[in-house]
Amino acid sequence: MNIRRVSFDHPDAVKLSDEVQAEYHLRYGDGGDATELDPTMFEPPSGLYLIAYDEHMRPVATGGWRGQEQNEDGYLDGDAELKRMFVIAEMRGRGLARRILAALEEDARAAGRTRMVLETGSKQPEAVALYASSGYEPCTKFGYYRHHELSLCFAKPL
Repeated sequence: MNIRRVSFDHPDAVKLSDEVQAEYHLRYGDGGDATELDPTMFEPPSGLYLIAYDEHMRPVATGGWRGQEQNEDGYLDGDAELKRMFVIAEMRGRGLARRILAALEEDARAAGRTRMVLETGSKQPEAVALYASSGYEPCTKFGYYRHHELSLCFAKPL
């Protein structure tokens, strides 16, 4: 696997983002994740976006972090928010999400972030299992979906 830093609006990132939105639609029956994301949010040093490519240079997994500071949406100073973690169906179970997660945590720590936070949904048990096994613990809800009953929020000190 080859993990590369790309821009959030890179064509491969857009392709995988469309796939994750379709996955959300299947699981939750709505229009996907409505969180507003600007490509500049993922530009170093205040963010990072990664794509994993297979041996044929096909994009197969993605994830990013963006910096957050204390605000009315429930974030705290020094937060790095994990966004768009996704592995295509045929590549799941190979440790790709764990590798991307570790790279994102390392980069956020190096950028001076003190806590990684994420929001997922109760209809994504494999994501919940990944985060729990990686040291994430439930935290006070934050972000766009903080008032949704299916929303689950987790945090891990960096």
